[in-house]
Amino acid sequence: MNSATPPAIATVWLVRHGQSLANAGGATREFHAIPLTELGRQQAQLFAERFAERFGEPPTLIVHSPYLRAEDTAAPTIARFPDVPVETWPIQEFTYLNSTASDGLTERERAPLFQKYWERDDPAYRDGGGAESFTDFLNRVRDMLRRIADLPCGARVIVFTHGYVMQAVRLLVLFPGLSDREMMSRSRILNESVPIKNTEILDLQITDGKVTALAQEHITPLTFEGAISHE
Repeated sequence: MNSATPPAIATVWLVRHGQSLANAGGATREFHAIPLTELGRQQAQLFAERFAERFGEPPTLIVHSPYLRAEDTAAPTIARFPDVPVETWPIQEFTYLNSTASDGLTERERAPLFQKYWERDDPAYRDGGGAESFTDFLNRVRDMLRRIADLPCGARVIVFTHGYVMQAVRLLVLFPGLSDREMMSRSRILNESVPIKNTEILDLQITDGKVTALAQEHITPLTFEGAISHE
Protein backbone atom coordinates (compact mmCIF):
# COMPACT_ATOMS: atom_id res chain seq x y z
CA MET A 1 0.00 0.00 0.00
CA ASN A 2 1.31 3.41 -0.93
CA SER A 3 1.30 5.56 2.21
CA ALA A 4 2.90 8.61 0.59
CA THR A 5 1.13 11.88 1.35
CA PRO A 6 -0.48 13.30 -1.80
CA PRO A 7 0.94 16.66 -2.89
CA ALA A 8 -0.81 19.84 -1.76
CA ILE A 9 -2.08 21.50 -4.93
CA ALA A 10 -3.64 24.92 -5.61
CA THR A 11 -4.54 26.56 -8.94
CA VAL A 12 -4.16 30.19 -9.99
CA TRP A 13 -5.36 31.79 -13.22
CA LEU A 14 -3.65 35.07 -14.06
CA VAL A 15 -5.87 37.07 -16.44
CA ARG A 16 -4.94 40.16 -18.40
CA HIS A 17 -7.55 42.93 -18.30
CA GLY A 18 -9.89 43.60 -21.23
CA GLN A 19 -9.11 46.08 -23.98
CA SER A 20 -8.41 49.51 -22.50
CA LEU A 21 -8.61 52.95 -24.03
CA ALA A 22 -4.79 52.96 -24.32
CA ASN A 23 -4.81 49.55 -26.05
CA ALA A 24 -7.30 50.94 -28.57
CA GLY A 25 -5.01 53.87 -29.43
CA GLY A 26 -6.64 56.58 -27.31
CA ALA A 27 -4.84 59.38 -25.51
CA THR A 28 -4.66 58.72 -21.76
CA ARG A 29 -3.41 60.21 -18.53
CA GLU A 30 -3.25 58.86 -14.98
CA PHE A 31 -2.28 55.27 -15.80
CA HIS A 32 -4.21 53.91 -12.82
CA ALA A 33 -7.49 55.34 -14.15
CA ILE A 34 -7.42 54.20 -17.79
CA PRO A 35 -10.90 52.76 -18.53
CA LEU A 36 -12.00 49.77 -20.57
CA THR A 37 -13.44 50.30 -24.03
CA GLU A 38 -16.85 48.91 -24.97
CA LEU A 39 -15.01 45.92 -26.42
CA GLY A 40 -13.08 45.54 -23.16
CA ARG A 41 -16.32 45.47 -21.15
CA GLN A 42 -17.75 42.82 -23.48
CA GLN A 43 -14.56 40.78 -23.14
CA ALA A 44 -14.87 40.97 -19.35
CA GLN A 45 -18.47 39.75 -19.49
CA LEU A 46 -17.59 36.94 -21.88
CA PHE A 47 -14.66 35.91 -19.70
CA ALA A 48 -16.97 35.47 -16.71
CA GLU A 49 -19.33 33.31 -18.77
CA ARG A 50 -16.61 31.24 -20.39
CA PHE A 51 -14.73 30.70 -17.13
CA ALA A 52 -17.78 29.09 -15.55
CA GLU A 53 -18.24 26.88 -18.62
CA ARG A 54 -14.56 25.98 -19.00
CA PHE A 55 -13.53 25.28 -15.42
CA GLY A 56 -16.76 24.14 -13.76
CA GLU A 57 -16.15 24.80 -10.08
CA PRO A 58 -16.24 28.38 -8.80
CA PRO A 59 -13.03 30.03 -7.60
CA THR A 60 -12.27 30.25 -3.89
CA LEU A 61 -10.84 33.78 -4.22
CA ILE A 62 -10.93 36.59 -6.78
CA VAL A 63 -8.05 39.09 -6.85
CA HIS A 64 -7.58 42.22 -8.93
CA SER A 65 -4.99 44.97 -9.21
CA PRO A 66 -5.89 48.47 -7.94
CA TYR A 67 -5.98 49.84 -11.50
CA LEU A 68 -9.42 50.63 -12.92
CA ARG A 69 -9.10 48.47 -16.05
CA ALA A 70 -8.31 45.36 -13.99
CA GLU A 71 -11.02 46.09 -11.42
CA ASP A 72 -13.62 46.59 -14.16
CA THR A 73 -12.53 43.39 -15.92
CA ALA A 74 -13.02 41.50 -12.65
CA ALA A 75 -16.48 42.99 -12.03
CA PRO A 76 -18.58 40.51 -14.12
CA THR A 77 -16.75 37.54 -12.58
CA ILE A 78 -17.32 38.97 -9.09
CA ALA A 79 -21.02 39.38 -9.93
CA ARG A 80 -21.21 35.81 -11.24
CA PHE A 81 -19.70 34.40 -8.01
CA PRO A 82 -21.13 36.72 -5.34
CA ASP A 83 -20.17 34.47 -2.41
CA VAL A 84 -16.47 34.36 -3.33
CA PRO A 85 -14.21 36.74 -1.36
CA VAL A 86 -12.45 39.51 -3.29
CA GLU A 87 -9.06 41.07 -2.56
CA THR A 88 -6.97 43.87 -4.10
CA TRP A 89 -3.25 43.13 -4.38
CA PRO A 90 -0.43 45.51 -5.50
CA ILE A 91 -0.10 43.78 -8.88
CA GLN A 92 -0.65 46.86 -11.02
CA GLU A 93 1.01 47.36 -14.38
CA PHE A 94 4.67 48.36 -14.66
CA THR A 95 4.69 52.15 -15.04
CA TYR A 96 8.17 53.12 -16.15
CA LEU A 97 7.65 56.54 -17.77
CA ASN A 98 7.62 59.92 -16.06
CA SER A 99 3.94 60.85 -15.81
CA THR A 100 4.62 64.53 -16.53
CA ALA A 101 6.21 63.71 -19.88
CA SER A 102 3.79 60.97 -20.94
CA ASP A 103 0.34 62.12 -19.72
CA GLY A 104 -2.15 62.97 -22.45
CA LEU A 105 -0.35 60.97 -25.16
CA THR A 106 -1.38 57.91 -27.14
CA GLU A 107 0.74 54.76 -27.09
CA ARG A 108 2.00 55.64 -30.57
CA GLU A 109 3.05 59.10 -29.36
CA ARG A 110 4.81 57.55 -26.36
CA ALA A 111 6.81 55.18 -28.58
CA PRO A 112 10.01 57.31 -28.61
CA LEU A 113 9.86 57.50 -24.81
CA PHE A 114 9.38 53.71 -24.61
CA GLN A 115 12.35 53.18 -26.93
CA LYS A 116 14.63 55.47 -24.94
CA TYR A 117 13.71 53.77 -21.65
CA TRP A 118 14.31 50.21 -22.85
CA GLU A 119 17.53 51.10 -24.70
CA ARG A 120 18.95 52.38 -21.41
CA ASP A 121 18.84 48.73 -20.22
CA ASP A 122 19.21 49.70 -16.57
CA PRO A 123 16.90 47.86 -14.15
CA ALA A 124 17.67 50.34 -11.34
CA TYR A 125 16.77 53.46 -13.38
CA ARG A 126 13.67 55.50 -12.45
CA ASP A 127 12.38 57.88 -15.09
CA GLY A 128 10.85 60.39 -12.69
CA GLY A 129 7.50 61.20 -11.09
CA GLY A 130 5.05 58.32 -10.99
CA ALA A 131 7.58 55.82 -12.38
CA GLU A 132 9.22 52.80 -10.78
CA SER A 133 12.39 50.97 -11.70
CA PHE A 134 12.30 47.56 -13.35
CA THR A 135 13.80 46.09 -10.17
CA ASP A 136 11.03 47.71 -8.10
CA PHE A 137 8.51 46.14 -10.47
CA LEU A 138 10.14 42.70 -10.34
CA ASN A 139 10.14 42.80 -6.56
CA ARG A 140 6.38 43.44 -6.58
CA VAL A 141 5.91 40.40 -8.82
CA ARG A 142 8.19 38.31 -6.62
CA ASP A 143 6.05 39.29 -3.62
CA MET A 144 2.96 38.15 -5.53
CA LEU A 145 4.57 34.80 -6.34
CA ARG A 146 5.48 34.27 -2.70
CA ARG A 147 1.88 35.01 -1.76
CA ILE A 148 0.65 32.56 -4.38
CA ALA A 149 3.08 29.88 -3.19
CA ASP A 150 1.54 30.11 0.30
CA LEU A 151 -2.02 29.45 -0.89
CA PRO A 152 -3.74 26.55 0.88
CA CYS A 153 -4.31 23.19 -0.78
CA GLY A 154 -7.40 23.28 -2.98
CA ALA A 155 -7.35 27.04 -3.54
CA ARG A 156 -8.69 28.16 -6.94
CA VAL A 157 -7.79 31.80 -7.45
CA ILE A 158 -8.50 34.15 -10.38
CA VAL A 159 -6.09 37.10 -10.50
CA PHE A 160 -6.99 40.02 -12.81
CA THR A 161 -3.78 41.81 -13.64
CA HIS A 162 -1.70 43.22 -16.52
CA GLY A 163 0.50 42.15 -19.42
CA TYR A 164 3.91 43.07 -18.01
CA VAL A 165 3.04 41.35 -14.74
CA MET A 166 2.15 38.13 -16.56
CA GLN A 167 5.32 38.25 -18.67
CA ALA A 168 7.40 38.77 -15.52
CA VAL A 169 5.71 35.77 -13.89
CA ARG A 170 6.60 33.61 -16.90
CA LEU A 171 10.25 34.69 -16.68
CA LEU A 172 10.56 34.35 -12.91
CA VAL A 173 8.98 30.88 -12.93
CA LEU A 174 10.89 29.56 -15.94
CA PHE A 175 14.26 31.30 -15.37
CA PRO A 176 14.57 32.05 -11.63
CA GLY A 177 18.36 32.39 -11.80
CA LEU A 178 18.48 35.34 -14.21
CA SER A 179 19.75 38.72 -13.05
CA ASP A 180 17.37 41.69 -13.09
CA ARG A 181 19.19 43.05 -16.16
CA GLU A 182 18.72 39.73 -17.99
CA MET A 183 15.07 39.69 -16.92
CA MET A 184 14.67 43.22 -18.29
CA SER A 185 16.12 42.30 -21.68
CA ARG A 186 13.99 39.17 -21.98
CA SER A 187 10.88 41.01 -20.83
CA ARG A 188 11.24 43.49 -23.66
CA ILE A 189 11.69 40.68 -26.19
CA LEU A 190 8.64 38.81 -24.89
CA ASN A 191 6.41 41.88 -24.91
CA GLU A 192 7.40 42.70 -28.49
CA SER A 193 7.34 39.17 -29.93
CA VAL A 194 4.76 37.29 -27.83
CA PRO A 195 2.38 39.90 -26.37
CA ILE A 196 -0.30 38.69 -23.98
CA LYS A 197 -3.77 39.32 -25.35
CA ASN A 198 -6.65 40.95 -23.52
CA THR A 199 -8.33 38.45 -21.14
CA GLU A 200 -5.72 35.81 -21.95
CA ILE A 201 -5.04 33.37 -19.10
CA LEU A 202 -1.74 32.15 -17.66
CA ASP A 203 -2.55 28.96 -15.76
CA LEU A 204 -0.37 28.29 -12.69
CA GLN A 205 -0.24 25.27 -10.42
CA ILE A 206 1.17 25.40 -6.90
CA THR A 207 2.40 22.04 -5.63
CA ASP A 208 3.80 21.96 -2.09
CA GLY A 209 4.75 25.64 -2.38
CA LYS A 210 6.35 25.42 -5.83
CA VAL A 211 4.80 27.51 -8.63
CA THR A 212 4.66 25.96 -12.11
CA ALA A 213 3.34 27.54 -15.30
CA LEU A 214 1.03 24.93 -16.87
CA ALA A 215 -0.52 26.56 -19.91
CA GLN A 216 -1.51 29.80 -21.56
CA GLU A 217 -4.80 30.09 -23.36
CA HIS A 218 -7.32 32.56 -24.65
CA ILE A 219 -10.87 31.48 -23.85
CA THR A 220 -12.51 34.73 -24.95
CA PRO A 221 -11.66 35.55 -28.56
CA LEU A 222 -14.16 38.29 -29.30
CA THR A 223 -14.86 40.22 -32.46
CA PHE A 224 -16.53 43.59 -32.13
CA GLU A 225 -17.28 45.81 -35.11
CA GLY A 226 -14.97 43.66 -37.19
CA ALA A 227 -11.89 44.00 -35.01
CA ILE A 228 -10.32 41.35 -32.81
CA SER A 229 -8.63 42.76 -29.72
CA HIS A 230 -5.10 41.49 -29.24
CA GLU A 231 -3.39 44.42 -27.55
